[in-house]
Amino acid sequence: MYVQRFLIELFFRIDSPFRIFDRYMQEKQQPIHVESRKEVMSYLEPFMLNEMSEYLKPIDENWQPSDFLPDASRDTFFAEIRELQDSAKELSYDTVAVLIGDTITEEALPTYESWLTMVDDVSRNGQGGWMKWVRAWTAEENRHGDLLNKYLYLSGRVDMRQMEISTQYLINDGFEIGTGHDPYRNFIYTSFQELATNVSHRRVAGLAKQSGDKLLAKMCGVIASDEARHAKAYISFIKKAMEVDPNEVLVAFEDMMRNKIVMPAHFLREMGMNIGQTFGHFTDAAQRLGVYTSVDYVEILKDLINEWKLESMRDLNETGEKARDYVMKLPDRLIRVAERMKIPTMEYKFKWIHG
Repeated sequence: MYVQRFLIELFFRIDSPFRIFDRYMQEKQQPIHVESRKEVMSYLEPFMLNEMSEYLKPIDENWQPSDFLPDASRDTFFAEIRELQDSAKELSYDTVAVLIGDTITEEALPTYESWLTMVDDVSRNGQGGWMKWVRAWTAEENRHGDLLNKYLYLSGRVDMRQMEISTQYLINDGFEIGTGHDPYRNFIYTSFQELATNVSHRRVAGLAKQSGDKLLAKMCGVIASDEARHAKAYISFIKKAMEVDPNEVLVAFEDMMRNKIVMPAHFLREMGMNIGQTFGHFTDAAQRLGVYTSVDYVEILKDLINEWKLESMRDLNETGEKARDYVMKLPDRLIRVAERMKIPTMEYKFKWIHG
């Protein structure tokens, strides 16, 4: 799962009258009703079991990190490492920094799995749809950090101890993403996040290809493909929930967007730094590269509005109508803010990168 927190680090570097309005509305917001959600989650579980094969690949047929990396059992091993390192030398400093941040985020997977298993209103049956999905999703995601970590180790450009310290900190510090244990908000969050990670890995793949690093481009490309499949799964879970509980799903969507989507790596730090202190520098690098920007945030929101067909939803109650209207109007508001953003130019030297 990837991740950067652009609206906090980018959107809100400038003030906006919308912020004042949002804070006022948030104070007045009605509490979310969750009484019906246990029934909805029970309704979703058979669907999740049936649809898993649509969004996950059979393990024996799936790619593994060793498919892409030099094989130590072959005589060509050291030559392949030299070739990998020669290609890695051509990557820009910001590209390496973003790749490391992406890798650390992917390697914080234990945090994400434990968070998902704590979602309320879902069965803890080990063979039920929810627990099977979480385990299978985790198993596929686990390959991402493994692959990128080994590439970075072999590249020779990374101080692996410093990177490993940041990874341990990110898992140790945990994260607060504003979803609580509410299944609707968690599904909305993962729908958004999987789309964001797809964008980010795909853009890094493009940068690697431009630099002549075909191996890294291929790696990031297959990771991006995984993220796209996983996004479709979470989007489908919300679609199914909307069939029986549209008003509450819309209220959850509104709540998530009022509080903004907080990216999983927002507590990112390096050795000797305070919690979250490195995150801004990481997002600056990604913004400079165009890997993931405030405009991308708005585009993902638009994609979700279209996927969930908010515009054509009918027979909502008053609360659902207000929530839908708020979300529908939000992209136009946010894009005006995004267009005023200045690309950050401050250079920062990460402890992670040699030289």
